[in-house]
Amino acid sequence: MSTPPKKRDPRMGLRTSATLATVFVILGQTFFGFEQSVAQVFVCLAAGYASALFFEWVDAKANGDVPGYAGGGFKKLADWLLSAHMTSITLSFLLYYNRQLWIAACAVVLAIGSKYLFRVTVNGRLQHFMNPSNFGIVVVLSVFKWVGVLPWGWTINLHGAWDVIVPLIILGLGFRLNLLFTGRLPLIGAWLGTFILQAAFRSWRMDTPLVGQLVVLTGITMVLFTLYMITDPQTSPSRPRSQVIFGAGIAIAYSILFDFHLQYTMFYAVTAVCAIRGVVLYVAGKRQPAPQPAVFAAAAAAGSMSQAAPVGR
Repeated sequence: MSTPPKKRDPRMGLRTSATLATVFVILGQTFFGFEQSVAQVFVCLAAGYASALFFEWVDAKANGDVPGYAGGGFKKLADWLLSAHMTSITLSFLLYYNRQLWIAACAVVLAIGSKYLFRVTVNGRLQHFMNPSNFGIVVVLSVFKWVGVLPWGWTINLHGAWDVIVPLIILGLGFRLNLLFTGRLPLIGAWLGTFILQAAFRSWRMDTPLVGQLVVLTGITMVLFTLYMITDPQTSPSRPRSQVIFGAGIAIAYSILFDFHLQYTMFYAVTAVCAIRGVVLYVAGKRQPAPQPAVFAAAAAAGSMSQAAPVGR
């Protein structure tokens, strides 16, 4: 008999993502030519670890529970901090804060705090629905107008063939990550397909070259956004049909906001769609019947059995 395939540890996806992001930042600071400072990286990581531990401790105290990082030694703590590490290191290179490092720390704290603020009950458990990194980016870009994204400031030291090789490597690793661990390929396909269709429509409507509408897809920013941000398993649906709706929704929101000439449109589009999904999950949770206590369920079952069985005299 053939042995069933071994199930993949769901933590491996997060470990892989965190490792790739860390390697990307190290290479960026040493070879690629990141314009963001090294201090920005350490400030984001320190703020991320500290705020994640603090928020989890407060949440556990408020609910009379045990913090998620407790009771398993260093390995459990390290695995638990992977999510905060991913959020922190992502925000360390996605935005340019100049010398205002406190804004970088603020973005990270807002991102991690959103996981505890924006939650709904799904299958009896609290689940956050707002993409943390994206939420931190949107708030900072909205409040501090001089903060910006530097897509051209990541590979200024790369020239010639490396301008193509590095994005292709990032693309390949991201595709592998989603194929083997997140299972979000339908989401990616729906996002890209709807984006291309709407780009073709805008090109026809505005009488502009189609390549001008599609060139945004070729940047490293969009590659990271497509393969590493919107595919977050915690804030995106798992069923293929829902993934298609989610991915197409982001593209539609992008197109609507684009017509309003909103800068950094893709981040605002994700925020809007995640918020709508949160409302849908909240309404669906309210419509579900409350779980029946075990005692009453057993009594009901016993009562039904006594009614169905013949009564002996």
